[in-house]
Amino acid sequence: MKITIDIDENLLQDAMNLTGERKKGPAVVKAATEYIKREMSKKFGHMLREGEFGDYPLTNAEIEALDR
Repeated sequence: MKITIDIDENLLQDAMNLTGERKKGPAVVKAATEYIKREMSKKFGHMLREGEFGDYPLTNAEIEALDR
């Protein structure tokens, strides 16, 4: 889907540099995708710590041990 968005040129250049993309569109898509993945991971981690998955087979300590 094509859309038109207004992005600060410096911010767009930073996105291109950080993502390694040479074109603007792919840089924006990659940056947005990574942001969404990160936020979803944070939300899932919060849900785990709050015990929203009562039948989850691992404890918080076990999960943290796997992360290392």
